[in-house]
Amino acid sequence: MMPAQKIRVALLFGGKSAEHEVSLESARNVLAAIDRHKYEPVLIGIDKTGKWLLGDGREALAGGDGPRQIGVDRSRDLVTFAPESNGELSAIADLQNRGTIDVAFPILHGPLGEDGTVQGLLKLANIPFVGASVLGSAVGMDKDVMKRLLRDAGIPLGKFLTLTLGPGPRPGFDEVVALVGRPFFVKPANMGSSVGVSKVADEAGYREALDLAFSFDRKVLVEEFIEGREIECSVLGNDDPVASVVGEVKPSHDFYTYEAKYLDEHGARLDIPADLPPGVADRARSLAVQTFRVLCCEGLGRVDMFLRPSGEVLVNEINTIPGFTKISMYPKLWEASGVSYTDLIDRLIQLALERFAREKQLRTSYR
Repeated sequence: MMPAQKIRVALLFGGKSAEHEVSLESARNVLAAIDRHKYEPVLIGIDKTGKWLLGDGREALAGGDGPRQIGVDRSRDLVTFAPESNGELSAIADLQNRGTIDVAFPILHGPLGEDGTVQGLLKLANIPFVGASVLGSAVGMDKDVMKRLLRDAGIPLGKFLTLTLGPGPRPGFDEVVALVGRPFFVKPANMGSSVGVSKVADEAGYREALDLAFSFDRKVLVEEFIEGREIECSVLGNDDPVASVVGEVKPSHDFYTYEAKYLDEHGARLDIPADLPPGVADRARSLAVQTFRVLCCEGLGRVDMFLRPSGEVLVNEINTIPGFTKISMYPKLWEASGVSYTDLIDRLIQLALERFAREKQLRTSYR
């Protein structure tokens, strides 16, 4: 039985982020797969300057296929949500109402989208939204805070240290090698999709890697290079999250770079499910759910891990808004677990509505 009225879903995509094009590609895939009998998608593209633009069907996504060609159509009306607007979408030019949004689906990767900023805006506007709330989004984005929380919870991790931009000495190359070994990785603390990440083997490479990472963030992580297999697990749920089958990434590049993930169709092979020794998959799935809970996540998350030759599983990080492109691991893992792409989108939206209804029951005044 079809609902009397379709649920209006705002797809938020683009953003003022180095992962802008990845977000657009993800949005195009979600738009193609969402159940049009149940949901009415409303496209809101955020351009690289941060302007929110109301789209009209596929026209909100300009250009051809692929991250190199796709873009946000900047000819559209500027729109905004106001605090306590209860989902009313207003045009900035004339302040006219552009309809009411029932639920938002942020498909925003990286800073100013995946880090709790947009989630806070949506909470102020009283709009249900897919994915982690403000806290889970913020700690999931900041790899330094994330790793410290996981370490304190007893989750197995590789060695790491954090450097900040500003006055004061930084550890030299030899000191870093003594702490984490060689080679090692340097990456921005608040970035995803391998943007700004370098694999370092010598002192000159260390200096170049720091310059690159600090161009994206004021806080940088130095991480141990872990010899082993890269495995991933998708998590779905609110209070009672569940894990998908485990997949393995086999990059053809030196490591799983941005190019390997999104630009080179032969950049990596995804083995789903991964061919793992007995007990490893269960251990990885358990660690994925533990990580999801420790970091206060909700809705969805993809947990990336390493499998050492010894059989030890180490958690690398969580992605609270993982990619939804046609070659992305998150939906592929759920498809292998028996949940189609369209059903996955439906479940995520329903989880958002359930959480919103639950939070509406909480008291907001003492008397």
